[in-house]
Amino acid sequence: MKNFGECVAMQRNQTNHATILLTGASGYVGGRLLRALEEAGQRVRCLARRPEFLRTRVRAATEVVQGDVLNAESLQSAMNGVEAAYYLVHSMGSTGTFEEEDRRAAENFGAAAHAAGVRRIIYLGGLGRDEELSPHLASRHEVGRILRASGVQTLELRASIIIGSGSLSFEMIRALVQKLPVMITPRWTNTLAQPIAIEDVIAYLVAALHVQYEGDGVFEIGGAERVSYLGIMQEYARQRGLKRFIIPLPVLTPRLSSLWLGLVTPVYARVGRKLIDSVRHETVVTNQRALQVFGIKPRGIRAAITRALNNEDREFAATRWSDALSSPGTLRSWGGVKFGTRIVDSRTVRVAGGAEAAMRPIQRLGGERGWYYGNWLWRLRGFIDLLFGGVGMRRGRRDPEWPAPGDTLDFWRVEAFERDRLLRLVAEMKLPGRAWLQFEVESAGNSATIRQTAIFDPSGIFGLLYWYALYPMHVLIFRGMLRNIAKRVVSKEAGA
Repeated sequence: MKNFGECVAMQRNQTNHATILLTGASGYVGGRLLRALEEAGQRVRCLARRPEFLRTRVRAATEVVQGDVLNAESLQSAMNGVEAAYYLVHSMGSTGTFEEEDRRAAENFGAAAHAAGVRRIIYLGGLGRDEELSPHLASRHEVGRILRASGVQTLELRASIIIGSGSLSFEMIRALVQKLPVMITPRWTNTLAQPIAIEDVIAYLVAALHVQYEGDGVFEIGGAERVSYLGIMQEYARQRGLKRFIIPLPVLTPRLSSLWLGLVTPVYARVGRKLIDSVRHETVVTNQRALQVFGIKPRGIRAAITRALNNEDREFAATRWSDALSSPGTLRSWGGVKFGTRIVDSRTVRVAGGAEAAMRPIQRLGGERGWYYGNWLWRLRGFIDLLFGGVGMRRGRRDPEWPAPGDTLDFWRVEAFERDRLLRLVAEMKLPGRAWLQFEVESAGNSATIRQTAIFDPSGIFGLLYWYALYPMHVLIFRGMLRNIAKRVVSKEAGA
């Protein structure tokens, strides 16, 4: 049985010069699949509605083209020279009739693939028996049927709950367990599922490129054991060392559950009802053909959660909050939005000039230059930190011009720096939780967009009280800082 690393190694040996088309590369599964394909040496072409937001995250050899599966004409040129195409698109977050959008998108994609002579379509769908499907899962199954009817060989992988830091289901479980010492559990939490680790999903998707199989195929993929949502929450609590009291409440309907979920995890309120509606029925593997054809041995729920928790800081740091917060299609500023257990305050400003000019004042933050707004407030916070045994503001910075990962920057430390693109700081002051401050720069022609994001991962109720008590002050400081950074971009001081 193969694991993820072995699948990548096999793909590297089988790599050819044909182009692989990837949709959904900015999404959770697609982003990780993109990295795996690049590591395997595949020639990848990403289809994106906003290619400018994806180009900075791909390797030099990876192509990014503009296109939308709902726009049939945009798919024609994207399919040219493509041998295999990944379809990782669905409209679960749509505010309209997602079934119709899913149907039209699949028809467009299948027709374009057939016209271009694509050899294979690989589609990630959802587990569930046809006679027991929510509208969401029924739509996922219909997409598979449409793609198979296109005349292009289609391999459909059907998965249940995907376990990995940043996945929707896992973040929902984490938020519920972290925030609720006493959990009122509705009937659907006892429904059986077969959760699978994100690494195993990627292994299947990578292997599907060259697996020897004739005709269309539907493969049910799942982890090593069947377990309920309640069981997943209990295992998460066990690994986190949390004691949680469970109170069953059978009368809690999916609609009421989704409203309850919206209160605890607001960022998922729009898709919460569709998600909960999907877990009322069992999503377990009933056909073992995937194990026989692919030869992959998925891990169990305990190992999947352990790996997700071990990787969460790295994956959290790698997440582009601009993608998560701008999923409705418009770049906007957001204040105090919850993403899993973390609270995110993000705002943007557009400035004249390129990425280098926009990044220059950002990379000079801290030390003798200060923080561009309310420096006395920053010093006051440093003094309070000293009183509580913290590092305060006395450390300054090593180099006044160029930060480097690991450098101290007052009571922050540089976690990541990419020239003309990114600066991420992690807080080292005394806090009831963990905090990051991140700046991203994206250029577009003669202008650039600066996104400033403050991220706080509260520790229990005291962490939440800390955030909300200081939130008005945070808004004042961060808004003023970004405004003054924008002014310096166009001032002589930015080039001093």
